[in-house]
Amino acid sequence: MTLPAPILTSTPLVWREGGAASGQRHIPEETAVALTYGRATYAVMMATPADLDDFAWGFTHNEGLIDAADEITFCDTVARDIDGEAAVEMRLDLVPGCADALWRRQRRLTGATGCGLCGMESLEAALEPPPPVASDLHLDAAILAAAMAGLGARQTLNRQSHALHAAAFFEPGRGIVAVREDVGRHNALDKLAGALLRAGIAPACGAVLLTSRVSVEMVQKVARMGCAIVLAVSAPTGLAIRRAERCGITLAAVARADGFEIFTHPARIVTEREAHVA
Repeated sequence: MTLPAPILTSTPLVWREGGAASGQRHIPEETAVALTYGRATYAVMMATPADLDDFAWGFTHNEGLIDAADEITFCDTVARDIDGEAAVEMRLDLVPGCADALWRRQRRLTGATGCGLCGMESLEAALEPPPPVASDLHLDAAILAAAMAGLGARQTLNRQSHALHAAAFFEPGRGIVAVREDVGRHNALDKLAGALLRAGIAPACGAVLLTSRVSVEMVQKVARMGCAIVLAVSAPTGLAIRRAERCGITLAAVARADGFEIFTHPARIVTEREAHVA
């Protein structure tokens, strides 16, 4: 069985201004993706079936199961048929030390689309502080805003369906170097993390751009990546702000055509007109 396409064509009945007619719309696919380690299922997520190797690496890293790309020793993508619906199994093997630590965590996920904290076994685990992030990076506010404004043109799948989140990485002097899309905002960020990990790009050297809101699990993933600056289109939650403040992340959000709002550690974003990228 082959993998499903990430974008499908639907023919809805369209009602507009009191009249109905047949229409056509591109829509994103949503597929059950199982992450298995040593052939035992660790997580099942609903995701867009694109860039799944990046998803596998990024999810595994952001879960704290690996620190380096080569700690995944095997990855195979297997398409399956489950009661007539396509599903995907990502079969992964980890180096022995990581594999041993994996099952000591005793976490199981069966999530809705991109669910970020499903399956945590305790309140303490769900609210565990993210790792501290230290960075001397400073970015010009206008350059960062321009990068966010240009993200839409880089969202190839969303341009067709208008229904996908994106996570991108901006690097000073290079611009946006990676974009990943998914129906789930957490999945998009995991895919981005995997893409950077596999390409050997250090997240500490740039900023993460998000087309979604920023909830606490998004902050946790960014911290795990080691990135110190995140800019999002929508507003953050209160807990996300507190966690970003605590772990040292510069959290900016509510990005609009005329600017954005900086909620934590504002010194990394230089707002004076004469500012430069350091």
